[in-house]
Amino acid sequence: MLIPQSKQISLPLINLIRLNSFPILNQLHLEEKLLRTTSGNWCIVNDGAIPPTIVMGVSGKLPELVNLDLALRDNIPVVRRFSGGGTVIVDDGTIFVTLICNKNAVPGLQPYPQPIMSWTGQMYGDVFHGSGDFRLRENDYAFGARKFGGNAQSITKNRWVHHTSFLWDYDAKNMEYLKLPAKAPEYRSSRGHMEFLCRMKEYVLSRSIFMERLMSSLGSHFSVEFVEEETVAGRSDTPYHCSSKLLTRQELEEACLSQHENLG
Repeated sequence: MLIPQSKQISLPLINLIRLNSFPILNQLHLEEKLLRTTSGNWCIVNDGAIPPTIVMGVSGKLPELVNLDLALRDNIPVVRRFSGGGTVIVDDGTIFVTLICNKNAVPGLQPYPQPIMSWTGQMYGDVFHGSGDFRLRENDYAFGARKFGGNAQSITKNRWVHHTSFLWDYDAKNMEYLKLPAKAPEYRSSRGHMEFLCRMKEYVLSRSIFMERLMSSLGSHFSVEFVEEETVAGRSDTPYHCSSKLLTRQELEEACLSQHENLG
């Protein structure tokens, strides 16, 4: 049972980093650095990412998730991130919010996937209150039956990461780079991308209003302190293994060739 924050003597500190059009691979590297080399709580908000990039979970299989012929033809970067979860394509219409927290940062919250997902669903429920039929559906954020926010998590011994890509807007053509996953949430009901997804801008008046609501909700759980990204980059010399990586063209071509051989 979560202990109401109003009964806490003081709120835990969280460091907030605001980014704009920050490349998603750089963001993932920053997240992993903060997760593995610091002991504080962090929130990273990145408004848009360039260039358009396909991002896969740590155990995702390329041929099953990515239309490799199209991705290779159009030189779309493919990144494998350090966390689990599904495959997305992100661009300047995507808003990213990442929480990196110690396991005791939220009183009463057990550091396991479903409790974390439930708690973040409550936090974002405050953000989207009055902006449509917001729901936590399985591991997605949705308005009604249509998804607008995808989530992934990574949990270590003492810390956890929950990161979300919100579809403020998206280019329908970009969805052609993604295959329909074999393993999908039940509520998707075999719908294609266009029938399954919606745009957050259809429910929230502006990106700035979303940011204001996010800061308000975050401030009800944490004492928020703004930190510049530049000051974080060189903060720690602690060695760590950075596992998020850009897949090489050779890796994509080999996966594509293997796929065609199997089909043949």
